[in-house]
Amino acid sequence: MELQGKIIAALPERSGTSQRGEWKVQEFVLETLDSQYPRKMVFDVFGADRLQRFNVQVGQIVNVAFDIDAREYNGRWYNSIRAYDVRQVDPNAAPAPAAAPVASPVASPVQAAGTASAHAQTASPIAAAADDGDDLPF
Repeated sequence: MELQGKIIAALPERSGTSQRGEWKVQEFVLETLDSQYPRKMVFDVFGADRLQRFNVQVGQIVNVAFDIDAREYNGRWYNSIRAYDVRQVDPNAAPAPAAAPVASPVASPVQAAGTASAHAQTASPIAAAADDGDDLPF
């Protein structure tokens, strides 16, 4: 999955040692750019190499590609949102135009009838059989 937003907080980096060796993880809070209903999401970046490569800073506008997973611990479930790619968005670049819905004009009864007959000609045999009053597909 992918989400675009502004980094509004960087939580302290955590590190430790496991059987596989040392590890580092840092969590970041992203706020979506939706002007009416912005949402917040906490995601983590795991690994010192990724932390250095992504170089996430508060105030940046970024695209975050992430995986969501859940795990159970003591009878409770916890979500994990782990980023595998974070790319900074150029603030000077023009935002991608949103796909505006195309308003179709009101069809006249003649146009509507022509559309319905064209649709009926391309209908599947199963749909045609259903029109015969028999609901069996064969």
